[in-house]
Amino acid sequence: MPMQTIAIGKIVKSNSHVDYVCQVYGFGEVPNPPAPADYGFGAFVAAELDAGGAHSPRLIGLVYNTLLMNPEFGNLGPRLSPRVEVEVFSPDYLAETATLLGIIGIGWVDGNGAIHQGVPALAATVNCPVRLLDDNEITGFHADGSGQPRLRYASLLLAQNNALIPPLLLSVIDRLGALFPASCSRLAVMRNNVAWKSIVQPAG
Repeated sequence: MPMQTIAIGKIVKSNSHVDYVCQVYGFGEVPNPPAPADYGFGAFVAAELDAGGAHSPRLIGLVYNTLLMNPEFGNLGPRLSPRVEVEVFSPDYLAETATLLGIIGIGWVDGNGAIHQGVPALAATVNCPVRLLDDNEITGFHADGSGQPRLRYASLLLAQNNALIPPLLLSVIDRLGALFPASCSRLAVMRNNVAWKSIVQPAG
């Protein structure tokens, strides 16, 4: 576990075993709500499956999408009461805005600290807290025995029928290039391959 973690939000829904929706913490929910830069496209996150500390199992994922929920959009009709009065007398009537993140699971860390890449054996639960991974955790999740980065979850990402996946994988490769400078040449080959396929396959 890092010395200081950035709490992002909590799991509120799943679309599949690897596709989750996280609601970002807002003001008043946590002492220091995350900034948009903390949960940007391609951010590595961990969903804590147990609040047991450093050795608790956790799901590792990537932020691949953002949705903004604003129930008042398009509500241009007259109000029977000013918003301030509604907040006081009928607070349940007001639906709050929310920022939702699409997170795809790419692996997990078990209770013994062993790292696994690919389809997670573990599943997150509703209200499971989500936090940002630091550089040391990202490096540890990807490093193999020889210090080279491994991307065993690349096939999992590419199998998703989503136009955002190729740029997501490119952002991951760029991030790993900064964390594994000795592997830049190897990662550049993979990046070129992914970039080429992202151009050719839609056209074909």
